[in-house]
Amino acid sequence: MSRVSVAAIDLGASSGRVMVGDVGPGHLELRAVARFANEVVTLQGGLHWDPLELYRHALNGLWTAVSQSPDGLGSVAVDSWAVDYALMRSDDMLGVPFHYRDERTTAGVERIHARVSPAELYSRNGLQFLPFNTIYQLAVDPLVAEADRMLLIPDLVGYWLTGHSVTELTNASTTGLLDPRTGAWDLDLIERAGLPAGILTELVAPGDPVGTVTQEVGERIGHPGLAVTAVGSHDTASAVVGVPMLTDDAAYISCGTWGLVGVELDAPVMTEDARAANFTNEGGVDGRTRFLTNVMGTWLISETLRQWERDGDPVGLTDILAAAAAVTSPVTVFDVQDPRFMAPGAPPSTPMTTRVAEWCAEHDVAAPADRATLMRSIVESIAQAFAEALDAAEKLSGQSVRVVHVVGGGSLNHLLCQATANRSGRPVLAGPVEATALGNVLVQARTLAAVGGTLEEMRALIASTHDLARFTPR
Repeated sequence: MSRVSVAAIDLGASSGRVMVGDVGPGHLELRAVARFANEVVTLQGGLHWDPLELYRHALNGLWTAVSQSPDGLGSVAVDSWAVDYALMRSDDMLGVPFHYRDERTTAGVERIHARVSPAELYSRNGLQFLPFNTIYQLAVDPLVAEADRMLLIPDLVGYWLTGHSVTELTNASTTGLLDPRTGAWDLDLIERAGLPAGILTELVAPGDPVGTVTQEVGERIGHPGLAVTAVGSHDTASAVVGVPMLTDDAAYISCGTWGLVGVELDAPVMTEDARAANFTNEGGVDGRTRFLTNVMGTWLISETLRQWERDGDPVGLTDILAAAAAVTSPVTVFDVQDPRFMAPGAPPSTPMTTRVAEWCAEHDVAAPADRATLMRSIVESIAQAFAEALDAAEKLSGQSVRVVHVVGGGSLNHLLCQATANRSGRPVLAGPVEATALGNVLVQARTLAAVGGTLEEMRALIASTHDLARFTPR
């Protein structure tokens, strides 16, 4: 085995980045060559993404990656958030992809559940109920009848890079259209849901080739013939690869806009208790199951900061967290999972601070009186939701949870990590921040025979090359 350099296009719900990983025996180094915002676009009252702008940034980042890699890149791979898609006809997108936080999905839930009950749906796809799951979005998308393909966001970028249309398995598992036991499209379920199976493309697994970049892309980035490889294209799937779990009693929290709280299993848990607890069975790399639940993550923090900025009185994250840490009196813990906190706080929506105050009034508890108390209340409320999800994951899966790994941007929030340790009664190991990109580049490097073949070997490499912060319950 020898060292290779690979590029990861990592698209999050709030920002994107292009990273280069230099990987080899005993060596794992990651550097960012491009970072860019991913902002909500409002069109005719609906919330949308701007994938063309993301693709432009990705190409610019790839050009930089190539120019800064004198020995060349071995491959590139794309990961992104889940569930959202573009409908295609020939080479063209039909409309602008919707944002999963758009309110249109309510009607889709009603239409699907009228055809397939929630209990039966879970028994077939194993997914937690989220009103924005792809199956619900498709049910209310008027352009479905005109489309010849549906491409999830990372597969859309892969198509623009290579001209090949495929659907990667870990992201396909979030659509509600896949059988998690067989890893194949559930054609009977798709028919009963009233959706056209003809829009679905060939499934590929992490490590499979997608193709090589087109001549146009090769000339644009200065690397003709660059290979594009499938990885865990759902960013959480790649993030879980990047969790340095060295024991069987570990849980993970991939903490960013969302907090994905769960354990890694060899097989799905599709019981009625799991459905009632709203736990999902999503595909992981190497056929593993990501048994987890979505918890509102740092979205509440970032939306509150954005509101203060819109109000003309901004405050930095570091400063407000320091102020929150200095709060010594008890603070209100509220339900971060309440649907009222889902939508962005930009006008004409109700400000996030107002929504917190309304929740407190409805539950006859004191609303936070100042900014520091509000931020401490938000942090403690997120931590409490994490703790409850960890307990549920342990009970439902039968897998002991004695240590918790927090990866992603939330691992830098030491107040949140300590609160999670306190409320869960379990030690928390925080880091790495770029777990998603690490998981992405490691699967590519394994495909190129630059690292060992098992997830455990890849995680051991992360553990040996990255320092983790430890938070003990107190």
